[in-house]
Amino acid sequence: MKNLLTRLRGVERDIIQPPAEDQAPYYEPQANEIRVFEAAYRKRLPVMLKGPTGCGKTRFLEYMAWRLKRPLVTVSCHEDLTSSDLVGRFLLEGEQTVWQDGPLTRAVKAGAICYLDEIVEARTDSTVVIHPLTDHRRRLPLEKKGQEIEAHEDFMLVISYNPGYQTVLKDLKPSTKQRFIAIHFDFPAEEIELRIIRNEVPDLGEDSARRLVAAGRRARALKDHGLEEVTSTRALVYAGSMMSAGLEPIEACRVAMVNPITDDVELAEALMEIVKAHFAEG
Repeated sequence: MKNLLTRLRGVERDIIQPPAEDQAPYYEPQANEIRVFEAAYRKRLPVMLKGPTGCGKTRFLEYMAWRLKRPLVTVSCHEDLTSSDLVGRFLLEGEQTVWQDGPLTRAVKAGAICYLDEIVEARTDSTVVIHPLTDHRRRLPLEKKGQEIEAHEDFMLVISYNPGYQTVLKDLKPSTKQRFIAIHFDFPAEEIELRIIRNEVPDLGEDSARRLVAAGRRARALKDHGLEEVTSTRALVYAGSMMSAGLEPIEACRVAMVNPITDDVELAEALMEIVKAHFAEG
């Protein structure tokens, strides 16, 4: 019961909140992703955001929800996430049994954008339950209630998928992938990434930001040398934030860009050599 309540509390944090109208979430376009997403929304087609961790998929969706003036429900998927966590379940309330909608059901009813983040982490039964929402039916089955609900005309389903995580045991089935329009994301071009860091860490000097971007781009070259994940734009922002908080640049890069992504001593040393090459003189 304790584990169940923990999962429910985790899901309940994702309550529908309309996007703020006074200020757009900051987002730097990389290609035609805004135009593609808007076209998919006009036809209410489900969308899959593909790309590595920390490259801006979630920020893009927050921006699009604001741009389209739609509420956004975000569910962070994990291996314990069940279909009941998504659609809802019966709970005891006093001496009565009451039905509690899950975040997917609430989004379907309210016409929100529902974002299943890192869906490959979820259990298979959680993936299967979304299938009727991704075709012409646009219906969500509530098997425990013996009901089906029709999606609100403004409802849209979005998932994120990191191809770098795929394994024999943990991957999306082709039958699921082909139900979505897919938008590919990668780490931004150098000047775009520089603008992102300057915006996210405005008190970081331009010289430090440029060194940070250059170090990050060099570090990504180690992807083919044993790193499962590479230095993300998010990690660069974290490193910049630590630097602006007063931490020495090399140490800031160590705790934000090196320690989180590898425990391998040789790889860590290689990453630190890259960092030192860019910051030793700074």
